Amino acid sequence: MKRLVMLAVLAAGCAPLAMPDAPEGAKLYTENCAMCHGVSGRGDGELARGMHPAPSDLTRLSQGGVFPVSAVLSQIDGYTRMAARPDMPEFGVLLRGDTVPVTLEDGSQSPVARPLAALMTYLESIQR
Repeated sequence: MKRLVMLAVLAAGCAPLAMPDAPEGAKLYTENCAMCHGVSGRGDGELARGMHPAPSDLTRLSQGGVFPVSAVLSQIDGYTRMAARPDMPEFGVLLRGDTVPVTLEDGSQSPVARPLAALMTYLESIQR
């Protein structure tokens, strides 16, 4: 019996973490993105004036009704943005911590740091 309890505890500790919800990402957005992209995500933050190119309207990322998960994750974590947006800061803190499985456009899953996944979930929630 003792062995079964120990196995159950171990199995529970190995369960994958659930995807974060939009409010968790909203906090990160306010702390890291709103100053340029604006409270509403439309690219009209306090620091946006004088920026060339202007910050992106993050409420219009879902072209054709599909949210570009891979592109958004790559842009935030820095893999694809350096050439196009050298003025966008590094967000190393978003790349730390536990990972959650994020489903990509092709249906595959990728482990993503929870803070980065939370921010992506929030951005998906503000699409118009």
